[in-house]
Amino acid sequence: MMRQFELVERVKAYDPGADEAAINRAYVFAMKMHGSQKRASGDPYFSHPIEVAGLLTKYRLDSASIITALLHDTIEDTPATQEDIDRLFGTEIGRLVDGVTKLSRIEMQSDHAKQAENLRKLVLALSEDIRVLLVKLADRVHNMRTLHYIQSADKRRRIAMETMDIYAPLAERIGMQEIKAELEDLAFGELHAEARASIIARLDFLREQGGDLIGRITDELNRTLADAGIAATLSGREKTPFSIWLKMRKKNVGFEQLSDIMAFRVVVDSVEDCYRALGTIHSKYPMVPDRFKDYISTPKPNGYRSLHTGVFGPERHRIEVQIRSREMHEVAELGVAAHWHYKTDGGAVALSTDGRQYRWVRELLDILEHASNPEEFLEHTKLEMFQDQVFCFTPKGDLIALPRGATPVDFAYAVHSVVGDTCVGAKINGRIMPLRSRLGNGDQVEIITSKAQTPSPTWERFVVTGKARARIRRFIRTQQRAQYVDLGRAILTRAFRAEGYDFTDKALDGVLKIFKAASSDDLTAMVGEGTLTAREVVVTVYPELKAQQRAADNIVPIGRKSRPASERREHSSNAVPIRGLIPGMAMHYAGCCHPLPGDRIVGIVTTGRGVTIHTIDCENLEKYADTPERWLDVSWDESEGNAHTGRIDLVVANEPGTLGSVTTVIAKNMGNITNLKITNRTVEFFELIIDIEVRDVKHLTNIIAALRATPAINSVERARN
Repeated sequence: MMRQFELVERVKAYDPGADEAAINRAYVFAMKMHGSQKRASGDPYFSHPIEVAGLLTKYRLDSASIITALLHDTIEDTPATQEDIDRLFGTEIGRLVDGVTKLSRIEMQSDHAKQAENLRKLVLALSEDIRVLLVKLADRVHNMRTLHYIQSADKRRRIAMETMDIYAPLAERIGMQEIKAELEDLAFGELHAEARASIIARLDFLREQGGDLIGRITDELNRTLADAGIAATLSGREKTPFSIWLKMRKKNVGFEQLSDIMAFRVVVDSVEDCYRALGTIHSKYPMVPDRFKDYISTPKPNGYRSLHTGVFGPERHRIEVQIRSREMHEVAELGVAAHWHYKTDGGAVALSTDGRQYRWVRELLDILEHASNPEEFLEHTKLEMFQDQVFCFTPKGDLIALPRGATPVDFAYAVHSVVGDTCVGAKINGRIMPLRSRLGNGDQVEIITSKAQTPSPTWERFVVTGKARARIRRFIRTQQRAQYVDLGRAILTRAFRAEGYDFTDKALDGVLKIFKAASSDDLTAMVGEGTLTAREVVVTVYPELKAQQRAADNIVPIGRKSRPASERREHSSNAVPIRGLIPGMAMHYAGCCHPLPGDRIVGIVTTGRGVTIHTIDCENLEKYADTPERWLDVSWDESEGNAHTGRIDLVVANEPGTLGSVTTVIAKNMGNITNLKITNRTVEFFELIIDIEVRDVKHLTNIIAALRATPAINSVERARN
């Protein structure tokens, strides 16, 4: 365990002006507070904060970060309070310790919701001060190094999974490559111990077979660059077991098929030397196609800059070479921590610790604002952080980094939320392309917008960024609520009128608390969504109706399937109009019977989904016969003009040209096939189900009649249930 004077000396070595007295006070305070506490390894608990502080000295962090590391577990695990920390060490240290403490408390819980809440708190804390994340990462590194002392296999696996899912990607985002690699390898060893052991064994075997291969390749590269007059520092290494395993999975190849498991780093004096070194290496060794990446002209979002290339290098080995300047190397090694570099005169460089200065933090905060709950935020954040990236450009040349597989809609939301919301089209490299097109490296994207446009729910099917998905889902929730409110008002108006009362918002005010609703809109939305019946609301507003309700409950309801045929009018005066719908929102059409304008229909209030529209003769209505309060008197709006899906069953001869005849007949009768499925096939016949977009029942009937007149078709009927 590092002693007090050793820690102070480490800090003073890079920051002569560090607050030595405060570090000493923190060391003594933490040791006293943790007292005789032990870790799972049996070591004194105080050894943990000391190791965390020692890790941070490697990255030359300021005194406040070192003190926070020493104190980060005192509030959680000792009698110390937040007031004690503020009083003894000041409000800045108190705020940092509080940020890390809140995270640790949540981490004690293992369920998915708590993990999501943990990430939410982490993002909020690091947005206030990025040093919270630096302390947390160092804390996680030491905990992972000692993970094997924990007895519970389930707990070890949970911690390793959380490390792989959350902390390693966050380390990558702030450029802490060394921490990222160590966290990934430690978590990999816990989650896939056999795979890691196998890869290490194979690397050992190759090392024995090849001797000092890395040393020989390094020497030859050194000579090649020296002959070209380039002063460079070279180092070589094997890729980590986790990165090798990840490449094997992505490429779906075995270990023997991987050839670039060695990486060599060339550090030169200037940007010009970077490109000179690249030209020298490419002129001497054949380049591997598609393996060159220029992160100097297009840096990664975390500030990483370097040239990457793959070549068939010395001894015909396929290797990866990274070329960078000394300044770039420092940023690549230290990431955000590189900004805590100290001048030789002893003065610290002034810097902002506000996490919002980083674009990726602002994007996470935007997702947090629009996610409906922590679990959704966790889902969207994983989408945002866990994928390979492509780099695209705006028409003005600004660089936008997106996950691989991103679309113009993702690009639009990355530019600005309003641009995403109003996106109607996109030009990729000057050509109009569909919004679901996948973007590639170097694409120039121009977004076409319209003030009349709103996010389409269908976008959610193909967007890949968390920000885009969060915004789209928020819009859907807003639209859905508006439809639920309108539908609930229509249902309540009819229910109140049936009892001889007028429906008003004032009538609901007295029962809002009973139904735990904040406003009348909330209550009507609950009715529209189907979580509450109109009858429950009416009898609560007018208690005298409860006796009538009990009497009604004793009467066995007449089956609804046969009732409307004689009693329902084509257009009831009390009907709830069916308007143009957004799929999956407050009202939707049943997939069992595919109702069309012209069919006699009924609405069924379905919990959580609003109203489902069925044809009056749908067999599935039998299951709702005992719940008449869920039935709604609905009819087709006279202005209804949207396309609807009708389904037909066909039996056709198994002959050449038959399917062509079917599609031709449908097309000539202005039908549009949206889906076709072969359900049975024999030597003589095919049985098909075809979904066709039509205007109404009459339109579908005309198509069926035309199909029946076609010789190759044996039979055709409208599909039912």
